[in-house]
Amino acid sequence: MAPEPLTPQETEKALAELPGWTTDGDSVARAYSFGGHLPAAAMVVHIATIQDELDHHAELTLGYNTLAVSVNTHSVGGKVTGKDIDLARRIEEIAPGHGAS
Repeated sequence: MAPEPLTPQETEKALAELPGWTTDGDSVARAYSFGGHLPAAAMVVHIATIQDELDHHAELTLGYNTLAVSVNTHSVGGKVTGKDIDLARRIEEIAPGHGAS
């Protein structure tokens, strides 16, 4: 069963519990900063493991000491679903362990 897109109100309510995450209506996103390149790259690998576990993947943009994450659900036309919020929560849980801010 395909997930249902969240309403804008449902998305905003979910993001209220995820500081730093924003929405443009079609995705949820967050940018992280790190003390260097290796912690940022390590977080990418950790996120990749979570993505494979959930079978749901975000767009990750790795910089020298930054990581930008953007996620939506392609199977519903690139809209935000509960799967995106679940992935964002999981990413937010691991971020402190990588020194992300």
